Amino acid sequence: MLGFLITLHILVSIALIVIVLLQAGKGADLGATLGTGSSQSLFGAGGGSTFLGKMTASVAIIFMLTSLSLAYLSGKSGSSSVMPAKSPAAKVAPKTDTPPATAPVAPKESQKK
Repeated sequence: MLGFLITLHILVSIALIVIVLLQAGKGADLGATLGTGSSQSLFGAGGGSTFLGKMTASVAIIFMLTSLSLAYLSGKSGSSSVMPAKSPAAKVAPKTDTPPATAPVAPKESQKK
């Protein structure tokens, strides 16, 4: 399923790029009315939607649906993960060899003076 959606998404992306590049820009109508050719109208009604306009809208809708589907499917938790599920072990302080504490020795009688 995921492979099919990725393939469809790539094909729709390429189709969207090609369709958008095939369309004439809005500036072509303005240049035509200023003396370089003939045009339908400068500020008149836009007229009916062209075939390329309808095709662009259709392909854009399919592109958005495949994008949302791929985002949803990639968000599901899978069986494998990049991060391990184990929590890190608690750090243990290294053992130090300290001599056992000895009781202080009482001073001798000769040192008391």
